[in-house]
Amino acid sequence: MSGLPRVLIVGNAGQVGVELRRSFAGCGEVIGVDRESVDLAHADQVRALVRRIEPEIILNAAAYTAVDRAESEPELAMAVNAEAPRILAEEALSCNALLVHYSTDYVFDGSKQGEWTEQDVPAPLNAYGASKLAGEEAIRQVGGRVLIFRTSWVYGPHGSNFLLTMLRLARQRDSISVVGDQIGSPTTSIELARATHAIVSGVIAGRFGAMEEWAGLYHMTCSGSTSWYGFAQAIFARADKLLDGKIPHVTQIASREYPTPAVRPLNSVLSNAKLEQRFGVRLAPWETALDAVLNALK
Repeated sequence: MSGLPRVLIVGNAGQVGVELRRSFAGCGEVIGVDRESVDLAHADQVRALVRRIEPEIILNAAAYTAVDRAESEPELAMAVNAEAPRILAEEALSCNALLVHYSTDYVFDGSKQGEWTEQDVPAPLNAYGASKLAGEEAIRQVGGRVLIFRTSWVYGPHGSNFLLTMLRLARQRDSISVVGDQIGSPTTSIELARATHAIVSGVIAGRFGAMEEWAGLYHMTCSGSTSWYGFAQAIFARADKLLDGKIPHVTQIASREYPTPAVRPLNSVLSNAKLEQRFGVRLAPWETALDAVLNALK
């Protein structure tokens, strides 16, 4: 990356934000903000933030991610996941900044057999998915130098996520029940940040051509797929040292046996073909990425 641009990371303290800061270190002046310094539910704070920083690159790693709580707080989810991204897009357009925004597999209803592509019609099952879809649409309506990356089942060595929950429960329980009829691609914050850096670096350097050739929506997940049950099994098969040999028994259950306020899609597997074809970027297989996170935790 040339020119040492000013990079604004929104959601700096989150699991993706932490890894973005690491990946973009040395690429320019990196400024990170979190919920303590800007409330994304307040449009005027979001607008003032961008105008104060005047970034060349905006990485929006912030979101309302409490999927179940969003069912009772849809307005707040919409403010953070749709209205704030719209304002970021407007401000990015006004100063010709590059905006990177992350969306979710939950924009789909999970009914498809096979991988979801960018051309498939979204139909979210829950308020969280609806708010993220609204954010995508708001950004597209604004236009400009924008990259939207839909990802899935994000986890890493920081924050609150499935991996860390499984490790915590393993220390507390002898047996754990995990849903086995929802499939997706566990994707690490490390791989997301690595791929984002590679693509943004290429865009800034002009390797991907004019804006019309690269701007838009892409799916970005680790390759391969599994169920939550399969993911849990893989975690425990590799985490013997982290857990001092205390590996719980894992029982597979159906979604109906673990009711939640928000309905989850049964098939969340996204196709990364467009990302690979356009940018030549491929994320690691989910098992390999899992090994890297567990090594980081050790």
